[in-house]
Amino acid sequence: MNGTVLIVDDDAAIRTVAAAALKREGHRVTTAASIAELRRALAAGVPDVLVTDVVLPDGNGLDVAAGLATEHPELPIIIFSAQNTLATAVRATEVGAFDYLPKPFDLDVLAQAVRGAIARRQRQPAALEEAEIGGGTALIGRSPAMQEVYRVIARVVSNDLTVLISGESGTGKELVAQAIHELGPRRRAPFVALNMAAIPRDLIEAELFGHERGAFTGAATRVAGKFEQAAGGTLFLDEIGDMPMDAQTRLLRVLQSGEFTTVGGARTIRADVRIVAATNKDLTQLVQAGQFREDLFYRLNVVPVSLPALRERRQDVPLLARHFLDRAAEAGLPRKQLDQGAMAVLEGYDWPGNVRELENLMRRIAALSRDEWIDADAIRRAIGEAGSFQPAARDAGIDAAVRARLDRMAIEEPHALDDGSLYERIIGEVERPLIEAMLARHQNNQLRAARALGINRNTLRKRLDTLGIDMADRPGGTD
Repeated sequence: MNGTVLIVDDDAAIRTVAAAALKREGHRVTTAASIAELRRALAAGVPDVLVTDVVLPDGNGLDVAAGLATEHPELPIIIFSAQNTLATAVRATEVGAFDYLPKPFDLDVLAQAVRGAIARRQRQPAALEEAEIGGGTALIGRSPAMQEVYRVIARVVSNDLTVLISGESGTGKELVAQAIHELGPRRRAPFVALNMAAIPRDLIEAELFGHERGAFTGAATRVAGKFEQAAGGTLFLDEIGDMPMDAQTRLLRVLQSGEFTTVGGARTIRADVRIVAATNKDLTQLVQAGQFREDLFYRLNVVPVSLPALRERRQDVPLLARHFLDRAAEAGLPRKQLDQGAMAVLEGYDWPGNVRELENLMRRIAALSRDEWIDADAIRRAIGEAGSFQPAARDAGIDAAVRARLDRMAIEEPHALDDGSLYERIIGEVERPLIEAMLARHQNNQLRAARALGINRNTLRKRLDTLGIDMADRPGGTD
């Protein structure tokens, strides 16, 4: 499905490489280096797809895209940018962009986006509805892992699809839920959060749906539940994996019918809320163990958002650390700064408590450190005082595993140390679990797994063949 594509970027290298990749796909490609050149190209003819950078020498590509969405509502626009923030991704969605690609981007991803844009134009020429965006969010990070999170958020803020956020404790799941609420059309209504792990099992239904006077011992008055309190807004169900089975059944009925009754009540109430759930558990394993309803899982997992652990986005650590020190100063604590050695220690630490642990550490340093500039030793002491400092544990673990494997081979297969196969064997043994782990993390989506690994999709396919990893045996495997 080929078409005409106009690429706008003031970087000649990017224009050349992107154009060459799209021409190999059979598209007819023209390029421009500025908004002025873009206008001249459009005067000569509107392409099937426009691909534009945000920062251009004579203006902002997002502003241009907003105008073109009105002038040419049938034109799909793909935005790419080195301003890798949630605000940029959401703004791209707000102006009606078909897709948003953070720089640097995989050429295969660009080609796939262009194919999708052309297919959508042929299938449905009407422009995307603009989303009303407002409010703010404390989500911070420009790593590739966070870019994927931003892209998903940007695509769901304008609708009411149910979202399931997964991730370790302390990764910021509630912040994602708040961002979805604050950036969407329900932002003027309440955002109500309920932690399933913090509510006694026999009170969860009353907390969710409310109760009538006399419904149970101690129910002296009618009390509205979280569904009523969040009417018109968003209900965030945290730690959904801890929900008892009987309460899961009632929640499923509400999601299916859109209605509920209070505990002890008979009147049906309409549930006008958006549901965002979160868990730090593997719900698929709970389903297999019979501890979580499979039908409820699929009702909740309409749009999955997987939040990376902080150790998987280490380049975001300095940005987050400075942000938390700034917030501590705004709260009245002494202003502190981190030198390069301190930053190196922070980036090398594995952060079992994730972003929450980093925030607590920065506040503790701001409150207790006497010096304005914080060095590496101060960071090591602060982490050690928390009882969890394990510098470079990840690297030491890999080193020890490789040495142990060589020692075992020397006993079991001594010829393998001299027959010329050693490099390929060891690399293969490391590479296979790495690839399988990333495929599992991205629901066996090869494109997303390749992006996370930093290789292109074709390279990943070759490695799958070489390593004998059969995608047909992996449920949900996609390109």
